[in-house]
Amino acid sequence: MMGVMSLIASTVAVVVLLMLTGRLDAYTDSVQPEQIHLSYSNVPTEMTVTWTTLNLTYDSVVQYGTDGFRTTLNGTVKGFTDGGKERRVVYIHTTTLTNLKPGQRYVYHCGSPTLGWSSVYWFNAMKSTTTWSPRLLLFGDMGTVNGRSLTRIQSEVQQGRADAILHVGDFGYDLHDDDGRKADLFMRQIEPAAGYVPYMVCPGNHEASYNFTHYVNRFNMPQPNHDNMFYSFDIGPAHIISLNTEAYFFMFYGTERLFAQYNWLEADLKKATTPEARAERPWIITMGHRPMYCSNNDKDDCTRNEGFVRTGIPALNAPGLEKILYKYGVDLEFWAHEHSYERLWPVYNRMVYNGSVEEPYTNPKAPVHIVTGSAGCKEDHDNFGEGSPWSAFRAIDYGYTRMNIVNTSHIYLEQVSDEKDGEVIDKIWIIKNVHGPQAW
Repeated sequence: MMGVMSLIASTVAVVVLLMLTGRLDAYTDSVQPEQIHLSYSNVPTEMTVTWTTLNLTYDSVVQYGTDGFRTTLNGTVKGFTDGGKERRVVYIHTTTLTNLKPGQRYVYHCGSPTLGWSSVYWFNAMKSTTTWSPRLLLFGDMGTVNGRSLTRIQSEVQQGRADAILHVGDFGYDLHDDDGRKADLFMRQIEPAAGYVPYMVCPGNHEASYNFTHYVNRFNMPQPNHDNMFYSFDIGPAHIISLNTEAYFFMFYGTERLFAQYNWLEADLKKATTPEARAERPWIITMGHRPMYCSNNDKDDCTRNEGFVRTGIPALNAPGLEKILYKYGVDLEFWAHEHSYERLWPVYNRMVYNGSVEEPYTNPKAPVHIVTGSAGCKEDHDNFGEGSPWSAFRAIDYGYTRMNIVNTSHIYLEQVSDEKDGEVIDKIWIIKNVHGPQAW
């Protein structure tokens, strides 16, 4: 209590000084909360609220409740310095709301009791059971320019048609541009969606500048000791794993993240695939930016027979991801990076393992891969080359993916085309009566 009171006293002192010097209006404008976004924490009964102010205020307050602002919490603030020439600083505020009632809707606003509040937002706390059916929106490669899917995504969220968002890398194009002002713009643009549902992320190549510092500092993902680079969380009947594919490419930042991630991943998969865990949450789903497979004509890693992400880096004795994900029976893998949409047949080691000719996604004999990198950015589309035996459907339409984890045996996926006014251009059911490597 004394800590909160001292912070408020400090802020009041700043306000009084600015009033005396005639600079209060400019200061108040620049401490207004902006770039508000939600994320899941390590605890299902929590929700993390993150926002930015352009000047320092020690108030990181969220007021929230189910029928008004019944609870007040003060979180933390940190200054983040962009790596550009200006060495520009913004202030990132983080407050984690605790002891939420599962499935309950909460209203909230954030900011300062003396310097101003954000608009009012709401969210639904995660349900506590594994029998509900989470609805997620997935996409990668969305920029501030030509972010064609953004308006439709905002609308879906505000209409209550999504429980969470998975952004599979590449934000804003690029967050560090204009001494970090591009990041401010991007975070403002996603606020009308990310202020209402958790906005879960993984790093892409466009976040690499200054050792991914904008990505590391502007988001708060579960298991923060990994700098948001890799983590996992549970939702309904699924265990979702977020991976850092960029560890295979940006070696001048070191190899520690690459090996740390692999060791963490195996430990996480061992825990998620115990008989007790798999009975409760049989679906294991991953997201990572650069795909293992694609049929685009741009000579990216996924077009190579032995790509780094899939098979590893022999010179470093660094293993790839395909074998370990197959070993533990991962069901579904989402990727982006290619500015297109591609659905694969169940595939392992470049071989197709359909469930049957008539029903390839019923009891498939290998993981299902989806590349969903067509949200829209200034780099436009990535065209396709010749088809591959494991490529089932592909489109260069701008758009995004919907996923409904219906129950322990059924997942429904569909691809929305923004260019065709929201038309669903692809859809499949994945049906599995058995999960884990025994399904192969």
